[in-house]
Amino acid sequence: MEWFSAENVVAVATAVLGVLASIGVLWYERRVPRRKRIGYRVQMDTPIGSDAGQGRANVRLGLFDETPDMSDATLVLLRVENDGSQSIARGDYTGPDEQLHGLVVEFTERRVRGIAVTHSPGADHLMDHFTPSAGLRESGSLIRLPRVPLNRGEHFKLLVLLTGSRVGSPIRVTGGIRDGEVTPNKAARPDEKPPMFGRAARFITVALTVCVVTLAAIILVRDDTRPPIGCARGELTLTGSTAFAPVLRELAAKYGEACEGATVTVDAHGSTAGIRELADVGARSGKSGSPALVAFSDGPKPSGFPQLRENRVAVSLFRLVVNDRVPLKNLTGDDIRRIYRGDIHDWRQLGGPDLPVLLVSRDANSGTREVFQRRVLGRNEPAQSSRDCTTKDDPQAPVIRCELDSTEQVLTEVGRLPGAIGYSELRSGTKPAGAHPVAIDGDTPSVDTIGTSSYPYREIEYAYTYGSPPADSLASSFLAYLSRGSGQDVVRTHGHLPCATPEGLRICGEE
Repeated sequence: MEWFSAENVVAVATAVLGVLASIGVLWYERRVPRRKRIGYRVQMDTPIGSDAGQGRANVRLGLFDETPDMSDATLVLLRVENDGSQSIARGDYTGPDEQLHGLVVEFTERRVRGIAVTHSPGADHLMDHFTPSAGLRESGSLIRLPRVPLNRGEHFKLLVLLTGSRVGSPIRVTGGIRDGEVTPNKAARPDEKPPMFGRAARFITVALTVCVVTLAAIILVRDDTRPPIGCARGELTLTGSTAFAPVLRELAAKYGEACEGATVTVDAHGSTAGIRELADVGARSGKSGSPALVAFSDGPKPSGFPQLRENRVAVSLFRLVVNDRVPLKNLTGDDIRRIYRGDIHDWRQLGGPDLPVLLVSRDANSGTREVFQRRVLGRNEPAQSSRDCTTKDDPQAPVIRCELDSTEQVLTEVGRLPGAIGYSELRSGTKPAGAHPVAIDGDTPSVDTIGTSSYPYREIEYAYTYGSPPADSLASSFLAYLSRGSGQDVVRTHGHLPCATPEGLRICGEE
């Protein structure tokens, strides 16, 4: 499985985003300023009197038993804290300027009989604010608290002795905080630091991260390679262009692996020969339908084959190659035409070494040759003058020229013979042994610039069928596979531009 696919990249990116989102939540909760807030909660509200109406039995000894008017007494422990993310200063309390107090505690239906104040660890300085002159007062059911500055997490507690009503009567803390609020705090447990964010938020964040990472792992590990659309069984032969044969061999192998029961064979021996074979096989099959044969051609078919149905597959690029003993990197179109006319028979005439020009060409069935003649030379190549590519069979011939059956043979001979020149398809990313490509009029073949370059040696690759094969046939399925998804990737990898791409559609539609 090739993990570097669009789906896997998206999955990994999603996992990274999920982790970053979790980190972002933590950072936001801890670092981003929010509203100032004073929270309060009742940590204890218990009877200490002898009145059975309090609803709880208790045993009293010592001062609790001896103090008069304590029959309905209760003890309340009230915690007041800064549970926001910002410190609270004296000036943050709102109210009339003449008032010293910042907060008011009201014990409904009870009377305050005594107050004791304690502070959080390390906050001894808070005690300096709990004096009558600073605003600490009690009156009836009310306690007025001074404007106590509180850093983040600081708190103080009020232990209040009350009489007059039962346990559980309402207790309220009121007051104003600039850009903030005073509110009951029910989330934290007694004597514990409030959490940085709620339990629900923590659970959702962790669950989301686990789910996203798990999903990404599943997508990366499992093999999601889908078979070609509409897999078909049977046997199919691909013939014709030797230039396009490397593409067809790889596609045939991939299709056979993905589609059980399908056998695709490549038997390429030239574009023209392939078209003639398809026409002959189709004619012999008569009314039995389209044969299981597809012919590929570098360029359109010759006239006289009306039963052949064309499919434009790709834009193919071709190149000229010369032996490495000839250091030239560029030839003009006029130079190439003079070479193939026989006007130039030694490379020194073009500033190269003193080596005779040897033309290594393809036979008459070659689409690569036909494209070269039509697109570059503007005429046919000269007649064959040598069978071994080194000696003239015709002493009157102006130049040595031989013909070979395949692109592989051409590249081998050009790399072996000093002074040789030939041609082949682009074969992206490869360099023939002993030979190198040359530019034409300064332009080099490239799939990336095919839409803007004036490079002449190019042609549309055609796939021909005899009539229209059935939609559920192996021929139709393979041609569909060739023009989609991974099929396009294979075509592009070999140096061709698929016609089904946006750029390819424009070029294939114009020519």
